[in-house]
Amino acid sequence: MSKLDQLKSQLIAKDLWAKKSLGQNFLIDDEALVQIAEAADLYEGDHVIEVGPGTGFLTEQLIQKAGKVTSVELDADMVEILKEQFNLTDNLEVIHSDILKLNIEDIAGEKYKVVANIPYYITSPVIRHFLQAKNRPKLMVLLVQKEVAEKMCAIGGKSFITVETQVQGRSEYIATVPASSFYPVPKVDSAILKITVYPKPKVPDDQLKDFLRIVKFGYSQKRKKLSNGLAAGLRIEAAEARKLLERAGIPESARPEDLEVEDWKRLFGCIPVS
Repeated sequence: MSKLDQLKSQLIAKDLWAKKSLGQNFLIDDEALVQIAEAADLYEGDHVIEVGPGTGFLTEQLIQKAGKVTSVELDADMVEILKEQFNLTDNLEVIHSDILKLNIEDIAGEKYKVVANIPYYITSPVIRHFLQAKNRPKLMVLLVQKEVAEKMCAIGGKSFITVETQVQGRSEYIATVPASSFYPVPKVDSAILKITVYPKPKVPDDQLKDFLRIVKFGYSQKRKKLSNGLAAGLRIEAAEARKLLERAGIPESARPEDLEVEDWKRLFGCIPVS
């Protein structure tokens, strides 16, 4: 039986349908499911936090490779399906909750990996939730909108989210997953994104929030010179913004997308943070 037939059978048995309010698009592509599990590089000693397991197609892959899997699912109907399907599985814990409201320290130790097929509309909040946790994951393998994965990997240009990710981990674009791999079929393609999280960000934890605020100022007027965004965000004169760039060794003509993380760090070091 195909994954699509299995899914329809599971939903029909419970008189259910994909919930648009939760951004539910179920992955039914066997190859993509295997690619996600392989990208996570799982071993028997690994603890995996899975976000958005749905009816458990990816969960099935994870429990075969990892020592422990904690699946966090917001939809009570999906939780019921998961508990029925995996009721004899010793290395799986299913938690009915909103991952964004969970304290990561309560469900994971110091060493864990994240695997998630998350709704597009909470992609950035979920990534930030884990990267800003006191106990960051070692690795994150995420199925996200293709455009978002490209931005995080600086494919075709940089954006704020590129810098936000690169200062905290190394991003890799693993594979494109076409819209036809899901049910219901979304309007856009997805991609498998792998983030190898640094033990410590490239900017100290106590400075990271201010650092990213400066980067956001820079990208607030992306099509214009970096000095324009800095001047507006810092509420300083354009001439003063240009002096900051000069002190950081950055050309006056630079646009935000021209800068690498190390450039942003130098610029940040030249700005008095109140």
